Amino acid sequence: MARTCVRIPALLALSTALALVTGCGNGSNTAASGRAEVPHAHDGKPVVVVTTTWEGAFAKAAGARDVKVIVPPSVHHAPDYDPKPSDLAAVAKADFVLYAPFEPYAAKIKEAAGSKAGLVEVNLDNDADKVGAEVTRLAKLFGTEDAAAKWKSGFDAEYAKLNGELKGAWPGGQSPAVVSQVFTAWSAKLAGATAVGTYGPEAVTPAQLAELSRKKPALVLDNAHMSTGPVLPDSGAKQVEIVNYPGEDLDLLGVYRNAAAELKKGMGAP
Repeated sequence: MARTCVRIPALLALSTALALVTGCGNGSNTAASGRAEVPHAHDGKPVVVVTTTWEGAFAKAAGARDVKVIVPPSVHHAPDYDPKPSDLAAVAKADFVLYAPFEPYAAKIKEAAGSKAGLVEVNLDNDADKVGAEVTRLAKLFGTEDAAAKWKSGFDAEYAKLNGELKGAWPGGQSPAVVSQVFTAWSAKLAGATAVGTYGPEAVTPAQLAELSRKKPALVLDNAHMSTGPVLPDSGAKQVEIVNYPGEDLDLLGVYRNAAAELKKGMGAP
């Protein structure tokens, strides 16, 4: 997952600037497991600030409509992005701030949130079951359960459709053996593939390379955000790049459609 860090000096400067905007409130933030007060919400529509488009897509699926993304989707590697004071100033005006625990800058985001925003740690995993559970949890926090239920119904139908199409594209009608990067295992499940091994997030060692090659996978499902190049270059396996992050439209379903299209190509489907 590429978007995992932001320059700390820049964040320190921004946090200082933000303190001038937010003042020195003594209130406490609401824990991720609780229900936050919504001081800025209008007509039951919470203002949500997220670190990346991945959290943003979860928020949108859960029913949020006013979503501000800090790291632009065009930034494929977060250290290349210099946050602006306006980015974290937006945090101060949010009802909820969504972040992931693996993001090293999450602590600074939490500091920038001040005393009013509800801080919500998001489990970023595109496994369909985990997505459903997380969207439902967020909707309860936002008070948007009806919107989330409608999205979940459409998601389940689309997922089943893509799963059926991918099974229909199995070479010779047989489930292909695949090796997945640890953060792309969800795509193997989407394809109904037979998982024979995983690797990462660290670079593959010679011993792992030999072990995974012995499994004779047909496909290697690499993480486009953390790719180190060919994983099993001499195994004969086709490498498929899987993208976890949605685009500017924050459409989580688009991630599954794109993955299905890449998987079909990898399996030799027209």
